[in-house]
Amino acid sequence: MGNNVPRGDFEWVYTDQPHSSRRKEILAKHPEIKSLMGPDPNLKWIVTAMVLTQIVACYLVKDLPWKWLIFWSYAFGGCINHSLTLAIHDISHNVAFGNKDAKWNRFFGIFANLPIGAPYSVGFKKYHIDHHRYLGGDGLDVDIPTDLEVRLFCTPFRKVIWLFLQPLLYVLRPLCVNPKPISQMEIVNTAIQLAFDLLIFWLCGLKSVVYLVAGSILCMGLHPISGHFIAEHYMYLKGYETYSYYGPLNWITFNVGYHMEHHDFPSIPGSRLPEVRKIAPEFYDNLPQHSSWIRVLWDFVFCDSIGPFSRIKRECKLVKSD
Repeated sequence: MGNNVPRGDFEWVYTDQPHSSRRKEILAKHPEIKSLMGPDPNLKWIVTAMVLTQIVACYLVKDLPWKWLIFWSYAFGGCINHSLTLAIHDISHNVAFGNKDAKWNRFFGIFANLPIGAPYSVGFKKYHIDHHRYLGGDGLDVDIPTDLEVRLFCTPFRKVIWLFLQPLLYVLRPLCVNPKPISQMEIVNTAIQLAFDLLIFWLCGLKSVVYLVAGSILCMGLHPISGHFIAEHYMYLKGYETYSYYGPLNWITFNVGYHMEHHDFPSIPGSRLPEVRKIAPEFYDNLPQHSSWIRVLWDFVFCDSIGPFSRIKRECKLVKSD
């Protein structure tokens, strides 16, 4: 991985991220992969069906006892909401309508955001660009835990708390690490989201709003699907900063498990990422990979050698956007 010099608890490297160079190597050998790039025409229909399912669910749960409301929030609604956040991840790369219709992607992301209960889509896009451009970049990639998180969440019990707090940390961390001005589209995202939440409250009552918000919090925290948050970039093997997972949970997460492939080719929709591995298996089959997100969470909590500090960091020069 280059000349690694320990600084603090993180693994500091002084080399560029590997994805750009591997992308060039793969395209030189397999130029047909370029045909996989571009919008996925099915994505908008799948996301629309998921949003409508949650709206129907709001009506069905409005009179449930609280204990069953929380159960279905965790077991059903939250799974859909977590899946929608991963649809928003895909949409942030303009794969719903293509790069030529970037504005439509932003508004569709806001639509996909509705059942999540809190405005998320536009702000995520703003920071996710940096995650790809400056992977592991100190002060730029807000996916990296802060030094405070590393110090606080260092025992098995505290790491469980850290996993539970993931939704809150993903909101607060950017404000501390790399604050950016609020954009007009973020205000639009917030206004539309609040209007939707109030509409659900008016039509179905408080329990339906709790169903949506509690599902988002619970299933983006301590939940098997949330294993992908840790599996993607936490250093389970020294020197490797991105990992793929090829198991069945990809079926409900827009193939986010194909994360090595995604960082190599972010303009390829999640639905086509398995094709990347099929076309170029020699570049992926021998790389470290995860077989279970549940096992990822278990090891994260109970292995002393793994924790919020298990990330590769690098100094990156800020590139001005056009």
